[in-house]
Amino acid sequence: MAGPDYAWPMPTILVADDEPAIAEALLYALRSEGLEAEHCLLGGQALERVRAGGIDVLVLDVGLPDLNGFDVCRQLRGFSEVPVIFLTARNDEIDRVLGLELGGDDYVTKPFSPRELVARVRARLRRSAVPAAGGGSGDGWVERGEFAVDRGGHRIRYRGHALDLTRYEFVLLEALLQRPGAILSRAQLMDRGWDSDADSGDRTVDTHVKTLRAKLRAAGAEPDPIRTHRGVGYAIEA
Repeated sequence: MAGPDYAWPMPTILVADDEPAIAEALLYALRSEGLEAEHCLLGGQALERVRAGGIDVLVLDVGLPDLNGFDVCRQLRGFSEVPVIFLTARNDEIDRVLGLELGGDDYVTKPFSPRELVARVRARLRRSAVPAAGGGSGDGWVERGEFAVDRGGHRIRYRGHALDLTRYEFVLLEALLQRPGAILSRAQLMDRGWDSDADSGDRTVDTHVKTLRAKLRAAGAEPDPIRTHRGVGYAIEA
């Protein structure tokens, strides 16, 4: 197995799950990849540990005995943007949408492969590092992989090419680029900058995504960096 490519200190993953067999398998798989891994049994403990600092990803079981995972995530987003990967025995679309709208970043259904979960954790770590790694140019631009964003000036470039975006196209693309790889629901995207009196609804978001894709294609973005997750929302690979 190839060694991990993380710089010191190693990322720390918190696993919040009350099923010993699942928790032990996850902890072993994470540590085998060179990651630091901690475990707690309760949602309240997870909140306290994240608040204390030093957690890079939270793997969160939805069915915890004290607080369900959705409640934990709702409270967590009041003070932290640490990536959250939900674990659940339920695969209903409404549960996936709810988890993502509360601020979750990924959703894994039991039973699952520990290796798959570790791969998703590593993907979240890479994506969380993109903004910091890109840095800024000192004039308001912040790099996001192939993109550069000037949030104050409402401008976005792709591979150095300025994109001619409408207000809502900018809102959508900038929201996706804030959390590369994370699935954002249509409601989440609208919350980022839609006027209260503007047209609303899923079709409106879909229409703007369609025109945004056309402009990215014209700028040479192949394959399409925006991914559609049917029944859930959109994500971007920056």
